Amino acid sequence: MVVVVDGMGGDFSPSSVVEGCVAAIKEYNINILITGPEDLIKAELKKYSYDNNKIKIIDAIEVIGTNEHPVMAIKRKKNSSLVKALNLVKSGEADAIISAGSTGAFLAGCTLIVGRIKGIDRPALAPVVPGKKGPFMIIDAGANAECKPHYLVQFGLMGKIYFENILKVNNPTVGLVNIGTEEEKGNELSKLTHKLLKEADVNFVGNVEAREIPSGNVNVLVCDGFTGNVILKLYEGTVATIFELLKEEIMKSFKTKIGGILLKPVFSKFKKDFDYKEYGGAAFLGVNGICIKAHGSSDAKAFKNSIKEATIFYDNNVIEKLKAEIKKLSEQEKETNQDL
Repeated sequence: MVVVVDGMGGDFSPSSVVEGCVAAIKEYNINILITGPEDLIKAELKKYSYDNNKIKIIDAIEVIGTNEHPVMAIKRKKNSSLVKALNLVKSGEADAIISAGSTGAFLAGCTLIVGRIKGIDRPALAPVVPGKKGPFMIIDAGANAECKPHYLVQFGLMGKIYFENILKVNNPTVGLVNIGTEEEKGNELSKLTHKLLKEADVNFVGNVEAREIPSGNVNVLVCDGFTGNVILKLYEGTVATIFELLKEEIMKSFKTKIGGILLKPVFSKFKKDFDYKEYGGAAFLGVNGICIKAHGSSDAKAFKNSIKEATIFYDNNVIEKLKAEIKKLSEQEKETNQDL
């Protein structure tokens, strides 16, 4: 397997990118291509001992910034680390791409360059988030601010396939994010989507209110990208704030410091369970290739785990399974329309 990594994507590139890639080739049976300015990538690689045959540099002199217009940047910066990486997936020279760069540019590039799976109307960003009873997925988390009901049905189906193949969960549950659990609650999008999901080939458990999301009781949470992005960022901010408040309280007195020392194993496990680095990146589902968006602040560990996620995608033939399920869904929709 060949994985291409955007060497200039993320807050700590290229150092954390290179460190993560070196760790990955030592653990997984893969080859890695790193795109970016050759002199910078070479300088970072010199810090490590590794198999030179496993990592190759693809020189790319331009970088797409987070403040640039996504589509325009993709079209204009042909020699950027991101665009060169995307083209390697498009040509088949790489089996997967990892980037921690501009989310907008990455999603635009995945759609415009790699292309959609036939039958998919809108690809979706699908991060896996830690919950009380286990990880859960939010789909869509920002790729599509406005959606039609059948987009959300496709999101639910793609989430199901991800959970079955990547996280090995049999018959994962699928829920629709809404303002109430009752079927008649919500706007027109929610009501129509609820009806379609009840008829879809997924284990649909109905509406899920926001307060129930952190429990992790539902594996796949379906929503439009605007709602999903708000949920994701609020969730990340809430977890970070809780850790900060706990630390402040522990440091207030000698007694609380002693208590903190005694509870250190508990806090360490809690922190690890809710650390995004443990889950790698967010898959961009619905595109005709393995595309993983790593967190902008990813360190070497997060990059290594994102690469691991890509290898699981590849080993389980997830893209072909997505194609087969979407084809089946399209055929069912045609039959329904003919009956009508």
